[in-house]
Amino acid sequence: MSQELDYLNRRFAAGRLSRREFLGRATALGVSAAFANSLLAGATMAQTPKRGGILKAGLGGGAATDSIDPAKAIEVMSFFVKCWGEYLVALKADGGLENRIAEEIGSSKDAKVWTFKIRQGVEFHNGKTVTAQDVVATLARHSDKDSESGAQGILSGIESLKADGRDVVVTLKEPNAEFPYLMVDYHLVIQPNGGKDNPAEGIGAGPYKLAANQPGVRHGGDRFANFWQSDKMGFADQIEIVVINDTTARVSALQAGQVHMINRVETKVVDFIKRVPNLKIETVSASGQYVFNMFCDTAPFDNNDLRMALKLAVDRQEMVDKILRGYGTVGNDFPINASQPLFPEGIEQRTFDPDKAKFHYQKSGHSGPILLRTSEAAFPGAVDAAQLFQQSAAKAGIAIDVKREPGDGYWPDVWNKQPFSASNWGPRATQGMMYSTAYRSTAPWNDTHFFNAKFDKLLTEALGELDQDKRKNLYREMALIVRDEGGTIVPLFYQAIDAISDRVGGYVGRIESLMNGYAFSQCWLEA
Repeated sequence: MSQELDYLNRRFAAGRLSRREFLGRATALGVSAAFANSLLAGATMAQTPKRGGILKAGLGGGAATDSIDPAKAIEVMSFFVKCWGEYLVALKADGGLENRIAEEIGSSKDAKVWTFKIRQGVEFHNGKTVTAQDVVATLARHSDKDSESGAQGILSGIESLKADGRDVVVTLKEPNAEFPYLMVDYHLVIQPNGGKDNPAEGIGAGPYKLAANQPGVRHGGDRFANFWQSDKMGFADQIEIVVINDTTARVSALQAGQVHMINRVETKVVDFIKRVPNLKIETVSASGQYVFNMFCDTAPFDNNDLRMALKLAVDRQEMVDKILRGYGTVGNDFPINASQPLFPEGIEQRTFDPDKAKFHYQKSGHSGPILLRTSEAAFPGAVDAAQLFQQSAAKAGIAIDVKREPGDGYWPDVWNKQPFSASNWGPRATQGMMYSTAYRSTAPWNDTHFFNAKFDKLLTEALGELDQDKRKNLYREMALIVRDEGGTIVPLFYQAIDAISDRVGGYVGRIESLMNGYAFSQCWLEA
């Protein structure tokens, strides 16, 4: 009977049994009500963080070409840098900001000058203390016009940076009311001298020190004894991320107990996982998108009629039904949904219209098949989604050839390299952050080669607009430009689906997959 009671304890602590269910099942095992209540109290206390053990995750999206340099981090590495890195701020579950290295944040009345007071006593893994100079150097490296950082686009508005004692003073070219939110970007790990000496050294101020880095294979960290907030993060002795790009293999590893959590759970296996006694499905609804990207400056996609034809040739609802199986909603060809503040209401939802698609296709003058590259690395179900796209486009007389690319190498060799491909975007804290990262003409991660001077001007105006209603109107105008002229087809907004073992404690849904990357540092292993 002890094994059964231990099992009930773990399920209650993990939130998979209600108090009533726990008491009922415990009583059914012959346990007295008093003893059952004492067990319940113990199970409740089980949510107190436990220290020790090796917390393991199996993640999809890794490749042998992955870089540990935060500036170049993508997919799996976006999770790993949050294990060893620390940030000025972090995004809370309610969408607000949590002060991390930045102890205080202030601004001028016009939101053009921002001041971050740096917390005292935060230590890098090399024993040096984090200083305002390190923060200035970090922001300077990522914002440099020649930087390859994924954050360069959001930092391009910086005019000057200076350290003044414990203060970091950022002066912007134009006002930006959302500037502190940009600091949550996962690339912006604060490094010694900004990472200018050796950005791939993996030295940060996070809860884990770099212990292993085999791109495309595994990544690991050991608990950092001098972490500044050890009472709230860094409970496991070690963390390990195993790259498992195959969906079936990830689920099998979790089921076998080889890992404690996995990401990118395909909707078609959700019900199966729910039936496994010691596993739990975690979902988060936000503004993450599955997309098909077209290069606006590359034939035949440099013709807006062709781009419009392809947007109209997608059966979005079919994809929601067959790819997401209800775990998401239809998209409208701009990267914002109702989960984000200042969402632009009243924009007509684009639907599958083969007749209009055929009209624009014929108007474009194009003929012949169009090559679409896809891979399971792009997003869960991306190959099936591309095939559905192929079938719906055929009804409009548009021939799409689908090429399945290998997962290893998809991100360095296909994404932002090939003119028509499947991809995904995780949620961003604000609309301005999303647009600055992927749609501003000068952004390195402008993965549709969308160069629109009017859009850039509106973006600058929106970021500097302090009146919420006026900013919302500017964002609406920008959304319409992207929707009707851009190169992004956004058929789906997804729910991030993770699966975790009931041995994992402390898991709380937070913006994006695996607690927005903080599951490794904020969760623990139950005994």
